[in-house]
Amino acid sequence: MAYRIAIVGATGLVGEKLLKILEERKFPVSGLYLFATGKGKKTGIFRGKQIPVKTLLRAKIPEIHFAFFSAGIDMPKQFSRQFVQRGAVVIDNSPAFREDPHIPLIIPEINPHHIQKKHRIIANPNCSTIIMLMPLFPLYKRYGIKRIIAATYQSVTGAGRDALLDLAMKRKIPEYFSLPIHRNVIPYIGSIQDSGFTNEERKMRIETWKMLSDKTIKISATCARVPVRVGHCVSVTLELNKPFDLKAIRYEMARFSGVVVYDDTQNNKFPYPLLADDKDEVFVGRIRRDPVFKNGLSLWIAGDNLRKGAATNAVQIAELMIRKRFV
Repeated sequence: MAYRIAIVGATGLVGEKLLKILEERKFPVSGLYLFATGKGKKTGIFRGKQIPVKTLLRAKIPEIHFAFFSAGIDMPKQFSRQFVQRGAVVIDNSPAFREDPHIPLIIPEINPHHIQKKHRIIANPNCSTIIMLMPLFPLYKRYGIKRIIAATYQSVTGAGRDALLDLAMKRKIPEYFSLPIHRNVIPYIGSIQDSGFTNEERKMRIETWKMLSDKTIKISATCARVPVRVGHCVSVTLELNKPFDLKAIRYEMARFSGVVVYDDTQNNKFPYPLLADDKDEVFVGRIRRDPVFKNGLSLWIAGDNLRKGAATNAVQIAELMIRKRFV
């Protein structure tokens, strides 16, 4: 069977990546509808053909199977249920539905059991949460996790296409960010809350709890923006619930689908953004015991924020729905 697909936000960085990944994975597409706000390109390319991009505000919503939203928080809130009424499963890449207790938040390798046939809106997690949890989940299953302390180093594409101009044009007076990003590090992402943490840092805690169904894990995150075009990195220190052997730690992560252990100390081979660029795998290295915590472990993780951190994960959710025969 082939499926009718819509992409809302088709001219954005993630929307364009969705088109590429649908083609790469040979997703069975019988019809493709592209929508945007009207500010970007007028066509998209899929399987060598130009597909017109329509302005969603003026368009008639078609009958489709899957609608991928990557158009900020307001568009899915306004239009997602209209797509559902036309028969679609909506997979949303924004924070609009991530904390809704009735809407599943899914990484297919981690919590596919959270999706039921009744679910017509599914939330795609935050890119940094996805990249962090991929190598952590097999450790959680075997050893349990008491504590996670994370520091993210997030690329500029995580903020969207407009943000890239601040980096590319080396703006000393930025137009997108609050501080210059060229040759600089911005020590926060999102809005700062009363707690002193940002909403981006809060996402990593709340989303991890939701996907693992475990609020006993103590989680603290610091999120920073770095002058890198693509690829997020996460430095993580864990306190596991059980003693461990480093060889077994590497084995558990290496055999988990979608994770690559890239950890060769003698040859200085460790994960970095250019290694992860345009790849679906999440890379983990600098695997070492942490001396502060009992059963402490420290890791360095890198992943492509536009692929597994966004578009690839969304397409995998659609593939999961098909395998479960929910669509």
